[in-house]
Amino acid sequence: MPRSWSRRSLITTASGAVLATGITAGPAAAAHPAETPASPAPAAGAADYAALRTRWRELMLGSGFTPTGAPFRDRLAQLGSQASQLRAAMAPATGSLWPDAVFGDPDPDTDTESYGYSGQIQTSYQRLHTMAEAYAQPGTGLTGDKALADAVLAGLAHLEQQVYRAGAKPYGNWYSWQIGAPQALLDVLVLLHDLVPAEDRARYLAAVDTFVPDSAVAAYTGTSTGANRVDLCRVLALRGAVGEDAAKLALARDALSPVLPYVTSGDGLYADGSVVQHTWVPYTGSYGAVLIDGLSRLFALLAGSAWEVTDPHRQVVLDAVEHAYAPFLLDGLVMDGVSGRAVSRGLSPGAAGRTQQSDHTRGHQIIASVLLLAEGASAGERARWRALAKGWLRREEFLPVERDTTLAVGPLARLTDVLADEEVQALPEPREHRQFPAMDRLTHRTAGWAALLSMSSRRITYYETGNGENGRGWNSGSGMLYWWGGTGGDGQYSDAFWPTVDPMRLPGTTVSHKPLAVAEGGDWGAARPDVDYAGGATDGTWASAGQHLKGLDSTLTARKSFFFLDDAVVCLGAGITASDGHPVETVIDNRNLGAAGSALLTLDGVPQPMRTPWTTRRRDVRWAHLAGHAGYVLLTQTDLTVVREERTGAWQDVNTGGSPDPLTRRYVTLLAGHGQDPSNAGYAYLLMPGADAARTAARAADRHWVRVLANTAGVQAVRVPSLGFTGANLYAAGSAGELVTDGPASVTVREARGRRGERTAVLCVSDPTRTADRLRVTWRRPVSAVLSRPGTVTSVTTGAAVTLTFDGLAATAGVTQRTVVRLA
Repeated sequence: MPRSWSRRSLITTASGAVLATGITAGPAAAAHPAETPASPAPAAGAADYAALRTRWRELMLGSGFTPTGAPFRDRLAQLGSQASQLRAAMAPATGSLWPDAVFGDPDPDTDTESYGYSGQIQTSYQRLHTMAEAYAQPGTGLTGDKALADAVLAGLAHLEQQVYRAGAKPYGNWYSWQIGAPQALLDVLVLLHDLVPAEDRARYLAAVDTFVPDSAVAAYTGTSTGANRVDLCRVLALRGAVGEDAAKLALARDALSPVLPYVTSGDGLYADGSVVQHTWVPYTGSYGAVLIDGLSRLFALLAGSAWEVTDPHRQVVLDAVEHAYAPFLLDGLVMDGVSGRAVSRGLSPGAAGRTQQSDHTRGHQIIASVLLLAEGASAGERARWRALAKGWLRREEFLPVERDTTLAVGPLARLTDVLADEEVQALPEPREHRQFPAMDRLTHRTAGWAALLSMSSRRITYYETGNGENGRGWNSGSGMLYWWGGTGGDGQYSDAFWPTVDPMRLPGTTVSHKPLAVAEGGDWGAARPDVDYAGGATDGTWASAGQHLKGLDSTLTARKSFFFLDDAVVCLGAGITASDGHPVETVIDNRNLGAAGSALLTLDGVPQPMRTPWTTRRRDVRWAHLAGHAGYVLLTQTDLTVVREERTGAWQDVNTGGSPDPLTRRYVTLLAGHGQDPSNAGYAYLLMPGADAARTAARAADRHWVRVLANTAGVQAVRVPSLGFTGANLYAAGSAGELVTDGPASVTVREARGRRGERTAVLCVSDPTRTADRLRVTWRRPVSAVLSRPGTVTSVTTGAAVTLTFDGLAATAGVTQRTVVRLA
């Protein structure tokens, strides 16, 4: 089903690289309350509206910073330079305000598919926004410059006369008309409020009313859900503040209410911490960033006013800081596995020149939103979030915030303020494992490294493409294992990874090399495998996770399991079968060494050549080590291929609006080959992030450290005796070691001994298929008592074994059920 179309990429090139066709309403987001009728508009005076405009101005421009101090002096000077260049280039003409931003013929009968042209309307308003900000900010060299203000006013008048006016009909992409253009326009009207003649302001607001009528938020469906709804409410709220319209402000506030509660399907925040947009796409790092940014701004704008957001579900958003966002924030970045097609937005044209986006720039924006949200939270929440933010920013090495040129001065001021606050003690990284069943993702944090696993199922897409973006992300949901750690991992995904990596060799994935077309499977997350098993079970520190893999437009099928421990991930593959007529391989790892980086590779302790390109294929290797990155222990005989190569690509290769400039990065790739058209092939290896060669060799020599209990298409299980850990993924009724289930399940068992010698175990169980209501799990170990159990456990037997019977499991939506027992 086509999805309602999209958003962030619509700061487009002059050539109009926006490829969606049609404005089709998508499925409604389920489990939302009915639309709340707007409350009666409160009585308000001119001072109330002026206070709102002043507050919004402060949110845009920032406060409490010294314009002549670092890093603001250079940032403000840069803003002034951009504004000066834009003013010089502005050339009002029929169909454009700048020659390189042609918005075309506004007649929909002659220009019905001008997505790129409609994007240039948005771009034009954003350029005027840059100029207005340079006028309003101190220290730009253009502060209060009358000629600059006059140019902005002339630009507003030209755009209204030419294209964005009351009664005009939209063409191209809905987002430009309803969100991109009016947000920038209203911001300019706030910044230059006293300079805009009242009659001109009235015309501009009438244009906003044409494209964003009250009916835009009348129903929670189509393009008016999740982050999109928040953006529409922002337009309505600013329309009310600028036009002094109490009813618009009341509508904006009330129309937020469907966004705030947890959802059980479709777009929005889930109780397990997932953030989904476009129905099937994990989106914490992109649409989720828009969601928290918009809500934090609107909460701050309306706080203390007659239109304050008092919906009790507001706390859901506050809880999301630690529940939904913090697990994906790491050393200043937000993990790419939850950023959808935004990962393809590297170097691309922006409103005032080229902008460099990465996981770090997206992370900085989210952290700035967290700090703004903290201003309206409880004292305890505020203190903790500021401590979290300081920890993320203190550990940032790849792109310190003072060098992040994508940050506007307002967010930059919030970030530098918390860094300079000596009363805030930075919190360290937690040691935790978090699973997000509603978006087929999990995160793992332990000493010195962190990881994210990206899977797919009927519920979640392989990848998202659309608007010419991320057309080669085919395999990013096929068990891609992102990890950060060691001394060489900081730029792994941040440093031109997506335009230069081999898209058929993403780390952790099992793939058929059958050629795939750009945007294979369709736009907006349409491509999803017809499988249910994707997920796992965790005790909060260690975990089991499994995936029933089916290749995109391929006959490939496989079972993949990942067992996450303190210093290693145990990776199993089984049932690997395909008949595409092409080779199949599992990517043990694929490390980005940077533009000129190098790392010594050893195989069984023997150094390998450093030259590039270089390839070797071996079947007798027991372990490998890549200096500064990781160790790898092969648990079974493996057809191992190691490739050292330079790869050249451009952002334009993965995003039609990206830069065509070539980029070259060096990679070391470790591959487990399964041959052409394999039948029931498999693999087993350990990934040891950050391990040195000595620790890797010692682990390889200890053949009893991990026992593979089963590795078949039906069951994958391991036991690590020294840790008291047993993990199993059963894809149907079956057994693994001491575990027996009567249906699909993921099970993690962790045994422990107390101070007085008492022995306990935690049994963690989930149904990754989310299809079974009843499940029976038996652990064949003597158990004397059940110390705690979830409400889903309706029957327990103990003795020579413990048997747990679960009922109502489907209602848990894949969330782990935890039972604690005392061993006999």
